Amino acid sequence: MTAKMQHGRAAGKRSPWIAIASFAALAAACAQQQQTIGGANSPVVPITGMAPVASELNADEQVSHVLGRLSFGPRPGDRDRVREAGVSQWMERQLHPETIPDTAMESMLRLFTVHDSSVVALVRTNPPQNIFINKLRVQRGVAAGDQFTMTAEDSGAYKAIQDRSNSLYNEISAGRVLRAQLSDRQLLEVMTDFWENHFSVFAGKMPTRFTLLEYDRDVIRPRALGKFRDLLGAVAKSPAMLYYLDNFQSAADSLHLTVNEYAQWKKSGTRPTPHRKNGPNENYGRELMELHTLGVDGGYSQQDVINVARALTGWTIDKAGEGGGFIFRPGAHDAEEKTVLGHRIPAGRGIEDGEAVLDIVARHPATARFIALKIARRLVADTPSAALVARAAATFKRTDGDIREVVRTIITSPEFFSRSAYRAKVKTPFEYVVSMRRVLDALPDTTPRTAQAIARLGQPLWGKLTPNGWPDAGDQWVNTGAILDRVNFAAQMGSGRFPDTPIEIWPGWRELSLATFDHQVDGVIRYVLGGQASPDTRGILVAGRNPLAPAGSAANPMVARPSLRDLLGLALGSPEFQRR
Repeated sequence: MTAKMQHGRAAGKRSPWIAIASFAALAAACAQQQQTIGGANSPVVPITGMAPVASELNADEQVSHVLGRLSFGPRPGDRDRVREAGVSQWMERQLHPETIPDTAMESMLRLFTVHDSSVVALVRTNPPQNIFINKLRVQRGVAAGDQFTMTAEDSGAYKAIQDRSNSLYNEISAGRVLRAQLSDRQLLEVMTDFWENHFSVFAGKMPTRFTLLEYDRDVIRPRALGKFRDLLGAVAKSPAMLYYLDNFQSAADSLHLTVNEYAQWKKSGTRPTPHRKNGPNENYGRELMELHTLGVDGGYSQQDVINVARALTGWTIDKAGEGGGFIFRPGAHDAEEKTVLGHRIPAGRGIEDGEAVLDIVARHPATARFIALKIARRLVADTPSAALVARAAATFKRTDGDIREVVRTIITSPEFFSRSAYRAKVKTPFEYVVSMRRVLDALPDTTPRTAQAIARLGQPLWGKLTPNGWPDAGDQWVNTGAILDRVNFAAQMGSGRFPDTPIEIWPGWRELSLATFDHQVDGVIRYVLGGQASPDTRGILVAGRNPLAPAGSAANPMVARPSLRDLLGLALGSPEFQRR
């Protein structure tokens, strides 16, 4: 806490707009806000349908809560639709996304040529420079090792390929944002975002520019609510993960025999003496256990890391730079006996060793706890209760890692619908920007602008250099600089400065643009904040001044009476909207 903030508190000048710079203070402000807007006297409303639980939230709060946690926030009319369908019925349908038509999102995706293409086809028509030059060398009969210089015409042709490649790459990022904003299968989008962060890869270290399209579209999304073992296996064989964590280079060392060498030994009785410079790469084996399954305290040893790496030797990519997929190379696989987490993996096998490792770690009790904890942290609270994690882990074990059933256990729990969970999560930049676009009913953005805005707020898509993913706890996202950036961005969105977000198309504009000022304040709170705002937030709206922003800026216009655009910007930057 800064000296200025300490002085403000000592002087009794506490404002949630300033306290938002401290996570602890923000949590306290929200707790106070909940009491103000109907916490202690709210009726207990049972959630029926999937599982009978008692909720501490009233009916309107339940609607806001499920839309905040199981979607990227409400669009205009969503609260009424959920209320009409019933909270439990809406959740049940979201658990089965295949039953939900997604016409609007699918029609928009058809505008992107990249989404109907394979990575191989994309690389073939948009090759990187080395492939482009090699093709020219072959065409012109230039021998390997001979000097080759591109002509001006060659450079112009490659510049056109670069421009097209950049445009297609931007379509991949825009498509991810567009799905989160437009899809009616919102829980699937939330869980896809969760798993892409859990199995985090870095865009700057991919075999091709288009590999992330396959990772999102073909690996993660189809399995986001399926069986964990299936998802784990698809990730382990994905070019994105194989390349990012270097397993595509992993091969048997000189101390151990490959599949072919082992077979020769058994046939001849003479053990070959291999001479190899490379060996197993431990990067993926370590992260597989530490980040993807068991967790850092999951009970594995360094010897387990080594043996997992040995079991996964030969798992590589076929023509990585050309967009090829997974291939197993027996000539690079360590075929000798290994022991992983107490399980013996016999000698003389091939790809089965890696599959056995995935079976072992996917069904380990520590994995059930670790995955249950992470999903509960995403959907319920930064520190979910041990009892909830235990119940979710039990479901994981009972159903052989059925993600849908683990999610069901969590979202039908008393903890999920508790007063302490309500508005208890701070939105990540991705969640914040997408929720803003949804509440304003913004036009679909087919450009990279929205993805770039998310990056400026601190969370570039596939931009985490380290494999631990972006943090899912509020204290990692809340600091004075980050909140000021959010507040300024909210003011820009409220003013309609972005080409795809004309405020005049926002459904509330027609109703409120000619209304009295008091009705505008009430209307903005209703449309943007679900009808719930603390007295402090209402006071900020009425005054039209954001204490975090410099006087005279878009977020703090210092006018006699704020305009409707000012009110929208202030509401979008409020503590209530920055939480879910």
